[in-house]
Order: sequence, then C-alpha cells, then structure tokens
Amino acid sequence: IKDLTASAEVNKTYLGTVTRIVDFGAFVEIFPGTEGLLHISEIAEHRIRSVKDELKQGDQILVKCLALDGNKIKLSRKAVLREQRQKRKFAKQAE
Repeated sequence: IKDLTASAEVNKTYLGTVTRIVDFGAFVEIFPGTEGLLHISEIAEHRIRSVKDELKQGDQILVKCLALDGNKIKLSRKAVLREQRQKRKFAKQAE
C-alpha cells in the first residue's frame, strides 16, 4: 500500500525496472504506475553510443532522482555508480 501512494523524492535512490527504451534514454518504473526518464547521458559514467548497449527492457537497476519537474521525474544511474565507486574507494582506504 505504501508504494501505491509514494512519490519520488529528489536525491533518493530507488530500485526500478526498465519499462521502455528510446533513442534518448530509458523509462524506469520506480513505483507501480510511476515512471521517470533516465536520459542517455545519465546511464553510465562513460559515453555510450546506444541505450541498448547498457540496458534492456525488464532490467532492474538502481537510479537516483535528480529532479522533479511537474509530473516529470528525472533519474540518474550514473550518480548511483559514482557513489558506489566512491564508497569502494573509501573502504579500501580504511583497510
């Protein structure tokens, strides 16, 4: 029930499912019936030629909400990957 009434929050990370792939990115469902746009520039830390090189429909991925613009949700996978890399770096330094 919580997911049915949930709304996206900026800077929060969500586990979502890729529902559609388009030339400029992918749509990711973060709550039942709630999708956000994952722009091609926010999919990976490196430049990618095609969304299909990185993602496919049905993939479950972690995404971070970058911004809310009316009913549009802007998502980033690159931000999550960057945070994970930083955590690994700090963990190695702590050893």
